[in-house]
Amino acid sequence: MHYDRRQRKPSVLALCGGLLAGASVGLSAYAAHAISDALAQSRLETAALFAFGHGIALAALAAGTTRWMGRTGLWLLLLGTLLFSGSLIAAVFAGWPTRLAPAGGMTLMAGWLLWALDAVRR
Repeated sequence: MHYDRRQRKPSVLALCGGLLAGASVGLSAYAAHAISDALAQSRLETAALFAFGHGIALAALAAGTTRWMGRTGLWLLLLGTLLFSGSLIAAVFAGWPTRLAPAGGMTLMAGWLLWALDAVRR
């Protein structure tokens, strides 16, 4: 089988996944070494964990997911991660409430459900 990389389109989802995973490593290190408050440290570690896991998922799944339901699921994963992790990060750095975290969590669950349904329908 001959593979020509020019035949494949760039994947915004995979790019975002890689950026999320990479940023989460720095965020985790910052939480471990620069934050002394236990609640703030816990929030940053949770945000980093979710960003890393979902970033890897996006990077890995984006290329093989071509149907609308699966793609929509992956976009929901990206949005949910930004809402969930972003809410926790904003709480630590800007003192904002974490009221977007539950919406992010629900969006993540919906994204995984859509992706799973698409996987079963293939």
